[in-house]
Amino acid sequence: MILVTGGTGLVGAHLLLHLLQSQTDGVRAIFRKKESIKKTKHFFDINQATDLFQHIEWIEADIMDIPNLEIAFRNVTEVYHCAALVSFDPKDEIIMRKINIEGTANMVNLALDFKITKFCHVSSIAALGETLTKDKIIYETTDWNPELHHSDYAITKYGAEMEVWRGTQEGLNVIIVNPGVIFGQGFKNEGSDAIFQKIAKGFPFYTSGQVGIVSAKDVAKAMVLLMQSNIINERFTLVSDNITYKELFDSIATLLQQKKPYLCISKSFLYSICYLDALITLITPKKRSLTPSIVQASYSKYIYDNNKIKQSISFDFIPYHTFLQDNL
Repeated sequence: MILVTGGTGLVGAHLLLHLLQSQTDGVRAIFRKKESIKKTKHFFDINQATDLFQHIEWIEADIMDIPNLEIAFRNVTEVYHCAALVSFDPKDEIIMRKINIEGTANMVNLALDFKITKFCHVSSIAALGETLTKDKIIYETTDWNPELHHSDYAITKYGAEMEVWRGTQEGLNVIIVNPGVIFGQGFKNEGSDAIFQKIAKGFPFYTSGQVGIVSAKDVAKAMVLLMQSNIINERFTLVSDNITYKELFDSIATLLQQKKPYLCISKSFLYSICYLDALITLITPKKRSLTPSIVQASYSKYIYDNNKIKQSISFDFIPYHTFLQDNL
């Protein structure tokens, strides 16, 4: 039996479909709210896989709720831990630490208790190390520098990885994947689809930074191949392309038949907008849409190396100009 957390999210849904396309039995997923399952069903429907959706064994559980998790772990041999909270709003720091770090610790502890044969954890390139200069290549072995500025999200994903590595010291076989910004179909107005929504409305701005991106299909495929391999206790960067925000926005604008962004916004000006956004959130219930961490990332020029997974399992990535069309 395979257990998937986060099955009602982008990566989890793609993973469930990928698993069920090769096996129709023994796939279990947890959910917190019944209505959230509708998103995964919609994803299966648009992929003409409604019949496969019926083979998912859904169990109501939460990674913070150990008694229900224990039920979900019964007869499980492999675990794919995709569940996480992604937020760059400082107001979400505490809950993000609980879900991403404490929740992962719960998953690792139960995996050890139930003698799981292999455990796959979905991390992020945000948890990879950083170079002191902003234009250097980042590898899986690049050291995490605690003296550099990190977003709360990055810190919690790094903390989650530490829990997974702790599991290896206690005998758990693990795989960690570190995807870049993930694009995929079926989840409108969530995650990276927000970029499509902005461009569709004629968003005129872009920044001078660049970003590592990847298809949700590739993330799911890579996870399964790594779990099926003899590789254990390794992490893999999942980035198909390192491209500038200008290239990304232009490509999306072309797909949407919209005008390409034409105003390169300066870092200082974006910081001023960031501080204004912070002021607005102090006097209204509105959540932060722009933070210093987002500003910093928007001008970063890191390059994420993907040769390790290419060489380890002969993996070929889908190029971005192909997978961006999935979001239409």
